[in-house]
Amino acid sequence: MTRLLGAVLIVALFGCAGRPKGVLVPVADTSPNSSRVEMIVATTRSRSVNPGEMFSGERALTPSFAEITVSIPPADHRKIGEVEWPRRLPPNPATDFAVLKADQVTKPAAEAWLGDAVAKNKDRSVLVFIHGFNNRFEDAVYRFAQIVHDSGAPSVPVLVTWPSRGSVLAYGYDRESTNYTRNALENLFQYLARDRNVKEVSILAHSMGNWLALESLRQMAIRNGRLPPKFKNVMLADADVDVDVFRSQIADLGEPRPQFTLFVSRDDRALALSRRVWGNVARIGAIDPEQEPYKTELAANKISVVDLTEIKSGDSLRHSKFAQSPQIVQLIGSRLSDGQTLTDNRVGLGDQIVAATTRVAAVAGTTAGLALAAPAAVVDQNTRENYASHVETLNPGFRGSPTKISGSGNCPAHSVNDRCNQ
Repeated sequence: MTRLLGAVLIVALFGCAGRPKGVLVPVADTSPNSSRVEMIVATTRSRSVNPGEMFSGERALTPSFAEITVSIPPADHRKIGEVEWPRRLPPNPATDFAVLKADQVTKPAAEAWLGDAVAKNKDRSVLVFIHGFNNRFEDAVYRFAQIVHDSGAPSVPVLVTWPSRGSVLAYGYDRESTNYTRNALENLFQYLARDRNVKEVSILAHSMGNWLALESLRQMAIRNGRLPPKFKNVMLADADVDVDVFRSQIADLGEPRPQFTLFVSRDDRALALSRRVWGNVARIGAIDPEQEPYKTELAANKISVVDLTEIKSGDSLRHSKFAQSPQIVQLIGSRLSDGQTLTDNRVGLGDQIVAATTRVAAVAGTTAGLALAAPAAVVDQNTRENYASHVETLNPGFRGSPTKISGSGNCPAHSVNDRCNQ
């Protein structure tokens, strides 16, 4: 396992080039053709001493809130599904993702912002995004902005970001940070449930973020006796959750519950590695939904499953398939905007995803790189600085300057998938 992790880090190092740090310093709105994504952020991270980072990977004693506006360059300067990280500072809104506003706010101010945004929203809906392992604050912000923009979903964006040190070797710390954040996320869910102006809530989680989402929903259901009807969709991508624990969590949610959509891939090598770490118990994101007992249990719990196993991927560890087609995010966005669940038989979601992904791969010659719930992917230009020391630690004989490996473009591992450019 150590050899595999070391190999993953070497690939990440060689496949990455540096990018500027501190990209969250606001710049002037100089590109009238760019798009804007406004979001409210709730976090249990500590405030960073660097204003360009806003929040660090350490844990705060109490939650904090922020209002952030991200500028996204016009379509002729980016590909759908990709984050255009600035190559230098300050970023250019005409060609780069750039922050136009980044203000830490009080809880009452955050509630006021959310109230105003919901009041302006045609269907009074909210989309809560919970990132996965190995994410810096800026990674989560930029990736969620990309998802909101490319999906076209009209829901009010709410980003929940928990303390991650942004290091592939900090798996244990990150996992405990999700536990640390459970109460704060439940409090947010409770607030959305009480707010009469909010008519619908959808939740999108990736990787380790699935554990946090499920645990917080479970706490809420136990405390209240049920989940509120306005919680319509819960989307679980690449879920790094023990299948036995998942079974227990679903049971604790009771009835009625939101529509759950589970995206799985049986050839996900990253989840296979995670399975070894966690006592050789299958991860729910890598099951075969046609095999028992999963088939019967999923049907009994009305959990929709999209099996992406047969989809080809440029990700060597096959952990980012859900994130690799812009059409998938656009499809989900269109369904949420129509106020329909993802299991509407008229949609043919699974067939459309397979067709869209296959078509994109055939046309582009590689995968597209949309990390739905992974604000990062280890084999792109965005992560080199975080891995050099780790590679040398695991491989003492490794020396020299890294050079880019052609053809690498997506995260190769769960441990690092949320860290490379989503």
